[in-house]
Amino acid sequence: MYSKAVRTLSVALLNVCMIAVIPACNIDRLSPDSHAPRGLAASPSDLGAVGVTEADTQEVDLVEGVVTHRALYHGNLKRLHAYYQQRGYAMKEQWAVLELEGLERVASCMYLMDAEIPSENLRAEERIEEADALHEKGRELMKRGGYGVPVLYRQDLMVQAAKVFKELIERFPTSDKIDDAAFYCGEIHKEYLKGQEMIAVKWYERAWTWDPKTPHPARFQAAVVYDFRLHDRDRALELYHGVINHEPMPKSNVRFASRRIHQLTASTEVTRAGVQ
Repeated sequence: MYSKAVRTLSVALLNVCMIAVIPACNIDRLSPDSHAPRGLAASPSDLGAVGVTEADTQEVDLVEGVVTHRALYHGNLKRLHAYYQQRGYAMKEQWAVLELEGLERVASCMYLMDAEIPSENLRAEERIEEADALHEKGRELMKRGGYGVPVLYRQDLMVQAAKVFKELIERFPTSDKIDDAAFYCGEIHKEYLKGQEMIAVKWYERAWTWDPKTPHPARFQAAVVYDFRLHDRDRALELYHGVINHEPMPKSNVRFASRRIHQLTASTEVTRAGVQ
């Protein structure tokens, strides 16, 4: 007789097959594009409700429930696949593979950014071998996906890499690699996925929050996004000062931050003088 978990997953397989043929959010596999999908126009209130502070308690609870159960569903399905594989149940193993592949094609929307990006209260504290292995797997996927070499860019591999880094954080929240994973998520969202700037800066912020001594130039990258893409002068200035105080390497970043502080401050003074 099938266990309750197996019966539940069998029903879920039918649901995934049904979902796969229904138009879902026409977006990246990781999060919404900056443009509303055809037939899914977003209202100004929808576009503003990306942070928990703008959402009511019921929405936050619902979104957190969706995020939690997504992760549980995917994790249990992978374990079921491994169970069938170890015992040589070839047909059921193929069913699990089919369902995993179907799950990869189901779009998942980022309804509330703060609810879907892990808490700022995590800390990078200990070495965990399994987390280190996931970190290396993600870095290898990024390398194959063309990280730093635009001509070799492959979005599918970058999407896979981001999922691996997020799995690392979810499974091993005390690993000393969570700041690395957050930084690389920021890089992927910033450079390789369209319209993902606000998500990118959130990941960069997690990198230095989880490990204030992170070796990655997370503050600098976030400052550049706020400066040149989001045009948030005040936040950019704050982060450029953070680069000077907390990210002494590479020196080229410090020089650039100093120059931009001077330029942004001078332009503001000129504007104020003109108003007077």
